[in-house]
Amino acid sequence: MARQLDLDLVEVAPLANPPVCRIMDYGKFRYEESQKAKESRKKTVHVSIKEVKLRPKIGKGDLDTKIRHMQEFLGDGHKVKVTLQFRGREMAHPELGSKLLDGVIAQLDGLGKIESQARLEGRNMTMVLAPEKKVPVKKERSAPASQSAASESALPGELAAESPEPADAAVPTASAES
Repeated sequence: MARQLDLDLVEVAPLANPPVCRIMDYGKFRYEESQKAKESRKKTVHVSIKEVKLRPKIGKGDLDTKIRHMQEFLGDGHKVKVTLQFRGREMAHPELGSKLLDGVIAQLDGLGKIESQARLEGRNMTMVLAPEKKVPVKKERSAPASQSAASESALPGELAAESPEPADAAVPTASAES
C-alpha cells in the first residue's frame, strides 16, 4: 500500500504489542524534525565569558577603562573573568592583588555578583563575575525627549520664568559696586 502511494512505511513504536507502523514521507518528516530542533536552538541563551587581564601596578586611568569594559560586558549579559597577572617580585605581595580585586568588586556593585571568589593559581589570581538576573535596560536619550516635550507644551515666556537663575547673578558683589 505504501509503494502504491509512493510513501514510506515507518515503524513508530517497535516495542508496542503489536508494533505500530505509519505510512508517511520519511524525508519530509526528517526535514520537519530538523526545523523544530533548529527553532528550539534559537531560543537558548548563549552565555559567553569575557576575560579582562590586570596587573597589580595598573594605573588609575587604565583601571577605569577596564572597569568600564567590564560594566559593558555585564550589562550585555556576559560573564567576566578577571585575571590578575603577577610577575617577578610581585608574587611576594598577593594581598595587593586581592585589594585591587576588592576595589573592582566595589565599583561593579549592582551590575554583577561573584560567581567564583578570587584565588591564586600559580602566577595568576582569577575571579569570575556573573551578571545579575535583571539586566538593566539601557536608556536611550529618554531625558532629552521629556525635556523637548515640556518645552513644546509650554509657551516661551513660561519656560523662561520656570528656569532658575544662576546664584551669582542674584547676589551683588562688593567689587561691582565700587
